[in-house]
Amino acid sequence: MRNLIEPIDAELSVLPETGTGTLRLDLARRLAAEALGTAFLIVAVVGSGIMASRLSPDDLGLQLLENAAATAGALIGLILMFGAVSGAHFNPAVTLVDRLLGSLGTADAILYATAQTIGGCVGSLVANTMFELPTFELSTKVRSSGALWLSEVVATVGLLLVIHGCVRTGRERAVPVAVGAWIGGAYWFTSSTSFANPAVTIARTLSDSFAGIKPSSAPLFILMQLIGAGIAYWLIRLFYPTTPTTAVADR
Repeated sequence: MRNLIEPIDAELSVLPETGTGTLRLDLARRLAAEALGTAFLIVAVVGSGIMASRLSPDDLGLQLLENAAATAGALIGLILMFGAVSGAHFNPAVTLVDRLLGSLGTADAILYATAQTIGGCVGSLVANTMFELPTFELSTKVRSSGALWLSEVVATVGLLLVIHGCVRTGRERAVPVAVGAWIGGAYWFTSSTSFANPAVTIARTLSDSFAGIKPSSAPLFILMQLIGAGIAYWLIRLFYPTTPTTAVADR
């Protein structure tokens, strides 16, 4: 008799942040949800960064607090909004680990990551426009150091362990709050302010604001996030072993 607390693989394949959503909608609707959700996330990240720099121009600590609070709150709402629709990944690192663990097909994973990246870029353009900045502008904010790169590995590993620690122990309802809390906290305890998301990193190159990152700084951030996803995959297998799934076929 199986452990009733630990979800079986077929359940994991549709839970928030680990699959395609309990509504089991067609791919087009799921991709639209991933694109819109990531766009909203970037609007929150970039928009709150711009607002924070205007409201608290002389206090970087307060700017960071305002940016972190808005991002954490938006994440909670967005996962609740789209978790049942698409799984609410909004993050190619989350999607990659889902693919490695077998709860998402290769073709779907590629399309998810593409939708997330496009949606995120649109979100940056919208945020710029909302605050009467140039709609399209490249960031000039250099973020390049070993400490920042290590921070991105740590932030990404922690994010993925939070997600799978919840869903693989029967606490999937806690995922929205747990993810929001981790990202909000990681804004403060990592020197990089926890991007932990390749799509978000690319999108943030399109806003020369508090939340921006210079395009030349983005590739190593993304590489560290992918390394973090790889480490997280093995840690998930170590701490939360499951039977290989056959619930989701490659599409």
